Amino acid sequence: MSSWNSPRTRVVQSAEEHLSWMRLALDMAEEALAANEVPVGCIFVRDGKVIAKARNRTNELRNATRHAELEAIDEILSDYELTPIPVTYPLATTALYVTVEPCMMCASALRQLGIAHVYFGCENERFGGCGSVLGINARLEHPRHPPYAVTAGLLREEAIMILRRFYITENANAPTPKSKANRVLKTRIPPPKQSECNL
Repeated sequence: MSSWNSPRTRVVQSAEEHLSWMRLALDMAEEALAANEVPVGCIFVRDGKVIAKARNRTNELRNATRHAELEAIDEILSDYELTPIPVTYPLATTALYVTVEPCMMCASALRQLGIAHVYFGCENERFGGCGSVLGINARLEHPRHPPYAVTAGLLREEAIMILRRFYITENANAPTPKSKANRVLKTRIPPPKQSECNL
């Protein structure tokens, strides 16, 4: 695992605590897999408690913006106990644990909402917004929103394997489903690539 530093205050947690939070995110990814969604799951943690959890629902809702992170953010912002008054950065004391690196859309939303820290499992080599493709979290300058910390590689192998389990199955929701009858689940996991989030 590697980290970016953030100007926000962080609560130091043990490695075992981080792993337990990521396991809960993986449980949400399993729910997504069972629902024939791309298996990405997340949880948001504040003051040592889970305040929201979600999974991808893009197929279910027929809406490409319904990523796990945005589903959970909607839950947080609509709960008056979690967000009692409008503030500039409602996630400033909150950490996100997500199985896959947030895409560019989600990475931008997280920065605009002031997330304190993002922990993710595996890289998103096509759409990653925390360094794999673009460093929206910290590398791109922004006139208003400060960068946020990122830690990559938490339970990375487990996150990769759940994605592989999804991608070897037939996707009935695809516009033109491809036959995958001869695909075999690969179990060898390559080492992480050197990316901005791993410097």
